[in-house]
Amino acid sequence: MNYLNEFLSSFLSLALEMAPYLLLGFFIAGVLHVWIPRHLYLPKIAKPNLKSVFWATLFGIPLPICSCAVIPTAIALRREGASKGASVSFLISTPATGIDSILATYSLLGLPFAILRPVAAIFTSILGGVFTNRFTDNDVEKNSTDEMTSKKEEKKLEGFWKKILETIRFGFLEMLPNLAKWLFIGIALGALVNVFIPDDFFSFLRPYPFLCMLLVLLFSMPMYTCAFGSIPLALSLIDKGITPGAALVLLMAGPATSLASMLVVGRAFGKKTLFAYLASIAFGALFFGFIVDTFFMNEFLETIRFSNFIAEHDSSNIWFNILSLGILLLFLGIPKFKSIIHKKEKSKMARCFNVNGMNCNHCKMSVEKAVGALSGVTSVEANLSQKCVFVEGTFEESLLQKAISDAGFEFLGEKKS
Repeated sequence: MNYLNEFLSSFLSLALEMAPYLLLGFFIAGVLHVWIPRHLYLPKIAKPNLKSVFWATLFGIPLPICSCAVIPTAIALRREGASKGASVSFLISTPATGIDSILATYSLLGLPFAILRPVAAIFTSILGGVFTNRFTDNDVEKNSTDEMTSKKEEKKLEGFWKKILETIRFGFLEMLPNLAKWLFIGIALGALVNVFIPDDFFSFLRPYPFLCMLLVLLFSMPMYTCAFGSIPLALSLIDKGITPGAALVLLMAGPATSLASMLVVGRAFGKKTLFAYLASIAFGALFFGFIVDTFFMNEFLETIRFSNFIAEHDSSNIWFNILSLGILLLFLGIPKFKSIIHKKEKSKMARCFNVNGMNCNHCKMSVEKAVGALSGVTSVEANLSQKCVFVEGTFEESLLQKAISDAGFEFLGEKKS
């Protein structure tokens, strides 16, 4: 019971510390989505040059999209006319950091980490894009950005309040559910490390910072950790003895790579692109980690908040953080509540098709959007738990397969009853 109480206390402390920053970050994500038209950035990332890589990196930095959701998004950008290097830059920069994770990084790890994390992500993303353009085929999709933009009219929201509602809907009802699972997993891992790993457990590695960074890199690259779910885990590991540079490696490599992303990138972009993708992440993470541990280790350690959040904050701040956490939980509960109230029995006319690669609500919406655009489709609903999509209407299965494949997912045929 003592371990359970310590775990719950540590979990709650970390969640309360991050809640206000996450609340602000998801709102900013909604603002970016609603108020910045796509036609402003797509023409900037079409050519296989340094400029397109730079713009794709800047575009991906503030977006709070997890590594599973960024894959179909990057594939869609590629098919809309983005260069291969720009697509890889977007793949690296988007899950590695975002507005929400920058704020959350500041809340737990201090200002130096909050500044260096996006700087390192920008450098690594540009490096990955340059490597890709240099060592892979720089072919550009035949459909230019302008042609694709003319074929796909952007959804235009008229009226200030409609845009505000869409900002809230996207930030808190779409993006928040996408990332909530991995956020809580990251907080739980951090709490488990706090409770079960003795103090200074990793301290023997501090005299060997490069070895410490290398071990963390090998551990974090195949494991999925979202941009802000990795923050409490990094904090806990620093508390147990790893170097700040090794923590930075975790913050960069963990969110940017996973076994799933490696497999999909290799299949969609080729083995050479996969190598450039992984090599740039590894080099960038180790390079900036080396700089931190060699020149700024004490400065980084001094800004980290190791003490218990509830014990060191006054009651007014605690209640503000409790309110912020409550609002986040309320938004998480709205989709579940609506599905219970408005649950409808699926039509007997609907056909069910197996789809592999759907892992979050962003994936679900990508499949529904791709299938819903087909002529003759009257209704579409993707189911994450069953890994399938229910489709009503008159359509050709070959076109359905192409739409799902073009969206970055694997079509496995109709589900047999």
